[in-house]
Amino acid sequence: MTAIKGILLAGGTGSRLYPLTSVITKQMLPVYDKPLLYYPLATLMLAGIRDILIITTPEEQPSYQRLLGDGGQFGISLSYATQPSPNGIAEALLIGRSFLAGARVMLILGDNIFFGHGLQPVLHAAREKTHGATIFGYWVSDPERFGVVDLDADGNPTAITEKPDNPRSHYAVTGLYSYDHRASELAAELTPSARGELEITDLNCRYLERGELSVHRLQRGFAWLDAGTPDALLDAANYVATLERRQGLKIGCVEEIAWRAGWIDDHDLERLSAPIRDVDYGRYLLKLLDE
Repeated sequence: MTAIKGILLAGGTGSRLYPLTSVITKQMLPVYDKPLLYYPLATLMLAGIRDILIITTPEEQPSYQRLLGDGGQFGISLSYATQPSPNGIAEALLIGRSFLAGARVMLILGDNIFFGHGLQPVLHAAREKTHGATIFGYWVSDPERFGVVDLDADGNPTAITEKPDNPRSHYAVTGLYSYDHRASELAAELTPSARGELEITDLNCRYLERGELSVHRLQRGFAWLDAGTPDALLDAANYVATLERRQGLKIGCVEEIAWRAGWIDDHDLERLSAPIRDVDYGRYLLKLLDE
């Protein structure tokens, strides 16, 4: 597989979750048994991406570094940068410009959770696309709340509209994007929107205008959860809890993903488990070694 880097955008104020986020950043809030941040990080790792930049607010960056360090314990490399103000998703590609150094990139939002059978092949297919951009569409019942992608009869995108009054499609654009090496260059050409942000929709439309935007529709059986509101956060926790308790398998377990990928070995997994061997999470990791 060809080289690609990851960016995890974990900035913003989390104002929709106030007062929860008055003392802790949104991505550190629990989704059942893990911090929210683990789930988008797991998605990038499932895509086979090992070189990842985490963008945070300046105040919260030390918390992320305490939680994850440099990623070496998971066989990956984590770097950090800050977004002082919430100036739009596309700004992440400018903040990460030197990190990317012309590489292709998969960008994910820090409050997005993806899960489903067959997700890994879908991610690998997107990361192997060397030209253009790929976005992921998800059928929703209330498309007027989202950025919506319109598709022609062959499934090709024809337009992307932010929160349309009369949506012509039920496919919402999720917070996961895969771009070729021109992403930072094209993001630098964007002008701020009326709300003063560099809009990711505008970047996607640049690729669309060039005929270089692909849409992968996540079918039934996939879950996409945007845990940015109290109700959505609770729904996400209940979803993860239900599946984990029923199956005895964890969702978004970065240690397991690293181990199954061969980025860490049995000894590494046992070492990660040792300090928490008396709690459920540690016992789960140790049980993996008995497979």
